[in-house]
Amino acid sequence: MRRLVLLLLLPLMVSCSSAGSAYEPRNVLRVSDGKRITFNEMIAEVKKVNIVFVGEIHDDEAHHAAELDITRALHQSEVPLAVGLEMFRADSQASLDSWVQGKLSVQQFLPEYFSNWHMPWTFYRDIFWYAREHEIPLVGLNISDQISRKVAREGFAKLTAEERKLLPPGISCNVDPKYMEFIKRAYAGHGGHDREFVNFCEAQMVWDKSMAWHLIDYLKKNPAKTVVVMAGVGHAWKRGIPEQMEMESKATYRVILPLVPDQIEQRTVTTKDCDYVILE
Repeated sequence: MRRLVLLLLLPLMVSCSSAGSAYEPRNVLRVSDGKRITFNEMIAEVKKVNIVFVGEIHDDEAHHAAELDITRALHQSEVPLAVGLEMFRADSQASLDSWVQGKLSVQQFLPEYFSNWHMPWTFYRDIFWYAREHEIPLVGLNISDQISRKVAREGFAKLTAEERKLLPPGISCNVDPKYMEFIKRAYAGHGGHDREFVNFCEAQMVWDKSMAWHLIDYLKKNPAKTVVVMAGVGHAWKRGIPEQMEMESKATYRVILPLVPDQIEQRTVTTKDCDYVILE
């Protein structure tokens, strides 16, 4: 299923070199008016909302550096902050809490990290350390791989009653036409039948709806927080988690994506995709 995630993101991948923990000063495209603004101007605008979605390509270190910069800038602006993570399941919240509270060493935390995520620790290390040093809550948003794999193989209807209790209701392959095109492109290489495509689509909806569900639950319990959500571009853009969240919550949000040729670029991007594009 993790391979499936990467396949879903392939059409949105950006080609750029890796960067270290320090990210060069950058300009930002504000999509609403097509104006180039500074990074600090973007931060001044997004700090007013409940949720800031930040998209990433999981193996691009420059994207993780940008995520850290956004988190740091909001924290330094004295925004009461939390960080929501696609990279951790909601049922692993206790380990995230223990990490932030300083109760786990790196050696103790790493097995928890790798039981949740497949990417090298070094890609996310600075984000996790910054959260720990500044006591910023980390919030697991994802679900069990076992459930998502089962949906991809057999469909949502095949889940047991116990499995469904772990998920929001009403999951189906009913999405925005542009999002459907995206899912179909990701599925094209599989060469399966129509029913298999529906399963594939339902698995994507399981991720988006479940992460939105867990995010809404956290905000209900912590209404004063602004949550920076770090997720793959395919989940973070407005047709992913944000759209599912909008159906159940009045929380305000903004979406920040990296420059993504042929998908997210200055001449084609609209406010239906995102609010800001970080330019190279």
